[in-house]
Amino acid sequence: MTNQASLAGIAAGKGIRDQRVLDAMRNVDRAEFIPPQHALLAELDVPVPIGHQQVTTQPSLVAAMLESLALDGGETVLEVGTGLGSQTALLARLARLVWSVERWADLAAAATANLVAAGITNAEVVIGDGTLGLPEHAPYQSIVVCAAFPSVPPPLIDQLALGGRLVQPIGPGGQEEVALFVKDPGGLHRVRLVTYARFVPLVGAHGYGPAPS
Repeated sequence: MTNQASLAGIAAGKGIRDQRVLDAMRNVDRAEFIPPQHALLAELDVPVPIGHQQVTTQPSLVAAMLESLALDGGETVLEVGTGLGSQTALLARLARLVWSVERWADLAAAATANLVAAGITNAEVVIGDGTLGLPEHAPYQSIVVCAAFPSVPPPLIDQLALGGRLVQPIGPGGQEEVALFVKDPGGLHRVRLVTYARFVPLVGAHGYGPAPS
């Protein structure tokens, strides 16, 4: 089992103060959500390759993004980019219900198996184009996008509840500003910069081209 207290300590050392986020990090074993061949990376604050030129986000960056959402436990959350489910598992401990969209079928299947093995019952993984969201389950009180594009996809704005929060890397993919947005009656407004980071590009109908079938 990964030393989750160490990862939470790293996040705290980088300015994370939300105790619910830190507690979630202590209680989700990252090693259960990364490929076995990369097991030695589980306790390090680094991205981990998961196939298809995708990576898991490093724990301290995940913590910063989740802290910005200010989840209180009653929300329905949409996650765009499941990967192998490590962030999904954290969201499941912070929110009432999590819907996560993954464009690669094998990653979605692996994430579902990982979540089941971890005993998580309030998160569902769907194969699809994350830039389209999941309108059938909207509205969402929070949305987290785990890939980069210069703007927020319009379907995600439409599916975010009034007063809801959305966090997304804004940029071309490779050098981004992770930004927090809030939706009010006038639309979606950027509230603040969360951090700088590097993310893979957001692929889909409202991103960089159509998602693969």
